[in-house]
Amino acid sequence: MTGTDSGGTGVRRRGRPPRTESAGTRDRILATAREEFSEHGYEKASVRAIAKAAGVDSALVHHYFGTKEQIFEAAISVAFAPALNAPVAITDGPLDGVGERLTRFVLGVWENPTTRTPLLAIVRSAVNNETAAAVFRRLIVAQLLRRLAQRLEVPDAELRVELAAAQLVGCAMLRYVIKVEPLASADLEQLVVRIAPVVQGHLTGP
Repeated sequence: MTGTDSGGTGVRRRGRPPRTESAGTRDRILATAREEFSEHGYEKASVRAIAKAAGVDSALVHHYFGTKEQIFEAAISVAFAPALNAPVAITDGPLDGVGERLTRFVLGVWENPTTRTPLLAIVRSAVNNETAAAVFRRLIVAQLLRRLAQRLEVPDAELRVELAAAQLVGCAMLRYVIKVEPLASADLEQLVVRIAPVVQGHLTGP
């Protein structure tokens, strides 16, 4: 019997990883996918390119993750998972300091190369592709911004959080993506001092 992995023949279906497949293969595919989406965006990145760069067959990529959208979400969410716990840390303390804590968190995520790559993939992909934008909304808006708004307990909390996020994302785009000087090379502490009061005003101001 052929074309099956049953019956003790040892023959497996196309795309099914062998039992001896390295446990690191899945992680390697995810890391490669993050780099491809970061560099090329969602539309231009392809499963074939991801598979080639990871040194595997395209069928194996589909076996582990499914569709291109699912690969994108998996690649982003794995690296970005620690950030989804941010609302607790940010709002753990007096509200008059929440602007500084949020500013430090967001800029810190961008400063870290490990989390910067998936953020670049999100930004470059979500702007031009609705599928990627939907993934962005699920990860960032639903799981991060909305949770933060629920903890603020102030009027128009969701709008306030989104305005604060817009302030920080705009700064991050100019500093880390477009690399406009002198913002791109400015001292991080200097930026926190200047931006945090504005973010604070969005979150708790009149």
